[in-house]
Amino acid sequence: MVYFVYILASRRRGTLYVGVTNDLARRIFEHREGQGESFTRRHGVGRLVYYEEYSSINEAIAQEKRLKRWRRAWKIQAIDAFNAEWEDLYEQLNM
Repeated sequence: MVYFVYILASRRRGTLYVGVTNDLARRIFEHREGQGESFTRRHGVGRLVYYEEYSSINEAIAQEKRLKRWRRAWKIQAIDAFNAEWEDLYEQLNM
């Protein structure tokens, strides 16, 4: 099984949200439909701008916790390196 750590954004350099899941397409859909965290609903966070794949849930959860502790500037640097245009990657997922 594959696990994902992901970052959602409200817009380029906007509000960020870090999460973990075993089904990235489903989870992003849930966030967009308002079924996710109240934080994402409240702040309009639904643009998938970054993700990493892991084969172990323990590794994925550990990375999610690390990313949540990162400074905002570090998260922005990671997104810029992964997705320089901050495009919404949701449509590119294999569904």
